[in-house]
Amino acid sequence: MTRTGRSAARPRGAWRRPGGPQLSHILNGALDAFYEVGFHGTTVRDIAERVGLTVPALYYHHRNKEAILAALLDHSISEVICRCEQALDEAGPDPRSRFENLIACLVLYMSQHRKSAAMDAEIRALGPENRKAYSAKRMVVERKLIDAIEAGVAAGDFEVDFPKETARALLGMCQAITVWYDPAGRVKPEALARRYQVIALRTVVAATAEPSR
Repeated sequence: MTRTGRSAARPRGAWRRPGGPQLSHILNGALDAFYEVGFHGTTVRDIAERVGLTVPALYYHHRNKEAILAALLDHSISEVICRCEQALDEAGPDPRSRFENLIACLVLYMSQHRKSAAMDAEIRALGPENRKAYSAKRMVVERKLIDAIEAGVAAGDFEVDFPKETARALLGMCQAITVWYDPAGRVKPEALARRYQVIALRTVVAATAEPSR
């Protein structure tokens, strides 16, 4: 598989590291506010004051508060897709390696970019059009994990009766990291990723639960 788009310009292994495209000053301020008190607990005036703008000036850049949330969500899910594509590219054709890399990629993103990843919990605040656009990109990630599981089943590596439901369960497990993970704690993102690889491998009933890489 050849990397394209945002993933093509990144050095090998970039999907394992924090960083990536930077948010604008407004989006950074909004992200902090939404993370601290939630979307509904934040006003446009709150965001404007955080970033040193007037409300009219902020509206020049974003139509309304929902548009700001939609931009944050689009940035986050686009970054996840980019990282997943690079992780799959580096894994090669082996189904198990692809599965392991996807799980590690998701865990690393959730633990290294907690604020951005946590915005997924605010999708109920989106209107139908924005929610549809975000859900379509979210499904791209889900489809990659489903494909990896189905490929593992076809190769005889995994024993899974319900690939779609298994993928969704694993995605939910990874997403929940944003709720409890403490970056100042003893378990660092890389170690957490390996632990989740073991859990995920046992979920798909691999012959051994030790990650191959």
